[in-house]
Amino acid sequence: MENINRRSFIAKSALTLGASLGFGETAQKLLAQTEIKYKGIPIGFQTYPIRDKLGKDFAGTLKTMANFGYKTTELCSPAGYAQIGFGFLGKLKNAEIKSIITDSGLTCPSCHFGKAEFAPDKIDKTIEFAQEMGLNHMICSTFWLPKTATLKDYQIDCENLNKAGEKIKAAGMQAGFHNHDFEFKMLEGELIYDVLLKHLDPELVKMQFQTQVIQLGYKAADYFKKYPGRFISAHLSDWTADKKETAVAQNGLIDWKEFFACTKAGGLQTIFVEMNFDKFECSIKNIQKMKVKA
Repeated sequence: MENINRRSFIAKSALTLGASLGFGETAQKLLAQTEIKYKGIPIGFQTYPIRDKLGKDFAGTLKTMANFGYKTTELCSPAGYAQIGFGFLGKLKNAEIKSIITDSGLTCPSCHFGKAEFAPDKIDKTIEFAQEMGLNHMICSTFWLPKTATLKDYQIDCENLNKAGEKIKAAGMQAGFHNHDFEFKMLEGELIYDVLLKHLDPELVKMQFQTQVIQLGYKAADYFKKYPGRFISAHLSDWTADKKETAVAQNGLIDWKEFFACTKAGGLQTIFVEMNFDKFECSIKNIQKMKVKA
């Protein structure tokens, strides 16, 4: 604690001195760098599990989440998710959505989009929305291929997402891909997720790891170490061994200290807790108590 206080004191003193000498911007950068070094990756939350609450009180629910201790949020596209809980956002202008998020004390660096929104005839409109929202990351929420799909079908979708990722990169953002349980199934003798890693361009499409696949025996930390730099973010969702259900972070199967120790190697820039509303507050408190640096 003493080192932390000293580090904070030095940075804040630099800020005060810099401001008095007319170098406020430089001092502010020093303070920001110090805080980032100490706090590591900011912990945010995914909006999908609480879409009903957001629909009833968008601003109020965001403020509640910020009061719990969350710093960022990951939105779901108003266009791509209009029929599954986010239709209320379609009634707002993009500037209004962004303003409400900012006023709640949160930032929104990332958003989930449906596969169709990355299609050649939709990608420009999708990028326009992302730019107006000030996003850094545009995440494809999965390919949603049918059970009858072949590895060739996955490869084709990977190629299409690579092309969209090239446009997204040119627009100053990063494309990503989010997994679910079904990417961790075997198909034609190969694990689908490994096939995705093989065919998605590591520079154009980064991965967003859903930690809930711990229930299938797959650990995020193992993938972060095996594929360094391939990941841009993660969804935090723990899982109980006995009841086979979502658990509060640190009350389930995942070794969170191991997870956080590997995030730098994986390349993570953002982390979003994703679970039912009743588990959000306890989860962020438990993560804060871990005293680990991402």
